[in-house]
Amino acid sequence: MRILFLGDIVGRAGRNAIIQNLEKLRKSWSVDFVVANGENATQGRGITPAHADLLLRHGIDCMTLGDHAFDQRQLIGAIDKRANIVRPLNLARRCAGRGCALVKGRQGKKVLVIAALGQLFMKQPYDSATLHLDRILSRYPLGRAADAIVIDFHCEATSEKMMAAAYCDGRVSLVAGTHTHVPTYDARILDNGTAFLTDAGMCGDYNSVIGMQFDEPMRRFGSGFVSGKLVPAMKEATLSGVMVDTDNNTGLASRIEQVRVGGRIGENYPW
Repeated sequence: MRILFLGDIVGRAGRNAIIQNLEKLRKSWSVDFVVANGENATQGRGITPAHADLLLRHGIDCMTLGDHAFDQRQLIGAIDKRANIVRPLNLARRCAGRGCALVKGRQGKKVLVIAALGQLFMKQPYDSATLHLDRILSRYPLGRAADAIVIDFHCEATSEKMMAAAYCDGRVSLVAGTHTHVPTYDARILDNGTAFLTDAGMCGDYNSVIGMQFDEPMRRFGSGFVSGKLVPAMKEATLSGVMVDTDNNTGLASRIEQVRVGGRIGENYPW
């Protein structure tokens, strides 16, 4: 099975990159299932139901969210009606939506998609994800209840993402880090068969400060004060993420390669 995971979609540039490119890439690369983090798709903070539906219609099978999941408040009342949008399982004790979803791909294979938040250097004191992950993974064993399992681990610290991958090694197909918007060049398969990348980067304009126009970040950098709103950059976006092939029997990874298409950081797509 071939899975494409894409990092945080940022603003209109990121949305347009998905709309214009994803279906063509699915066909040319024979992709069976696409997961993308959509938590910055609307003005760089959160996602509206309308933007979520638009992106899901253009080739995303399951959308994950992060700490900005409900910055667009309309999603709170709408997420329960959308079975293929997953908010972090440890976002809050009582929270709309679901922390995982078992979704059928276009070839009928079942993929369990999980979103989780880290704790280090995050703005809120989120619960540890480990107990939640153990509960879900015991309910959906890889290769039996799910043909593949993908975890979006959303946090700041590279060390915490690496620990999460090691904790889940052999129990899931892929652990992909998100949140920093900066792609790391360390895609690999761990000892027990789980594919891992510290950060998938973003789908957005890299001629920017992690997807935002330079003006306000530069003012803050020079003055130390917040003086205005962050505005998403609007030039050509780069699609950034990883492609993973999984074994049809075990669900573990047999290959992982980083993917970059278009935009300002060049092209790197092996398929």
